[in-house]
Amino acid sequence: MGSSSLLANQSSPVALASVAAVTADARTGEVIIAKHPDAVLPIASVTKLMTALAVLESGASMDEWLTIAGWDQELAKNAYSRIRIDSQIRRRDLLRIALMSSENLAAYNLALNHPGGREAFVRAMNTNAQSLGMTRTRFVDPMGLSPDNQSTARDLAKMVIAAYGEATIREYSTTRQYRASFRKPRYQLYYGNTNPLTGSSRWEVVLSKTGYLVEAGRCLVMIAEAAGKPVAMVMLNSFGTRSPLGDAGRMRRYVETGERGQVAKAARDYERRTIVAYGLD
Repeated sequence: MGSSSLLANQSSPVALASVAAVTADARTGEVIIAKHPDAVLPIASVTKLMTALAVLESGASMDEWLTIAGWDQELAKNAYSRIRIDSQIRRRDLLRIALMSSENLAAYNLALNHPGGREAFVRAMNTNAQSLGMTRTRFVDPMGLSPDNQSTARDLAKMVIAAYGEATIREYSTTRQYRASFRKPRYQLYYGNTNPLTGSSRWEVVLSKTGYLVEAGRCLVMIAEAAGKPVAMVMLNSFGTRSPLGDAGRMRRYVETGERGQVAKAARDYERRTIVAYGLD
């Protein structure tokens, strides 16, 4: 989707706790809400949606059993995983737990097993970004562990809408609970979705990805039904664990009723500090 279809004002018509945000019609790309939509910010594990697109576009067999490799030394940040090194799991299961549960070692091994290896995989991610018109986006790893994985809310809306076109990503990213099966040795691990809205009876979430780094704050991108249509929601650098969920609710209410909403003082103070830190004023 070209950048010309994602145009909006800088100021948001609805109160949001996220420092940067975009809400768009997922069918047309028309922007409904925009708040600092072109601010370049770290995006944490939201990265994994582009990882999924690169895996699917590679054409690699989803049924292939992959042997889990351990981290390179420089990738030790947030490196904890319950997956046993040298055990095996199918590519499709790695992709599912990377999306639904943000399993970092799963995303890492998906890249390692790409034709040409990890470096070629990251190049494919950046090539995909450029083809989608994500001109202010840069990926340096497939997990989102580096704060140098950066984008804008406007760019991420394009990525989210592209991912929405893939049934596999829709299914895997919104799986509420999953038990992944490994072999050599044989064992299973249970995973839950990092976005609680995927399990809420009050929401119809059809695509989801969360993210968190100290440098990125709380991030959430998703597509959900609102006013009878699929709506893409991008929230970057939110204050507090629940703030992105509150913003999602405020976005949906605005789409459905025009209600502007309000956010807590602590969130407003955090936003002001972050705006100054990033020079967004």
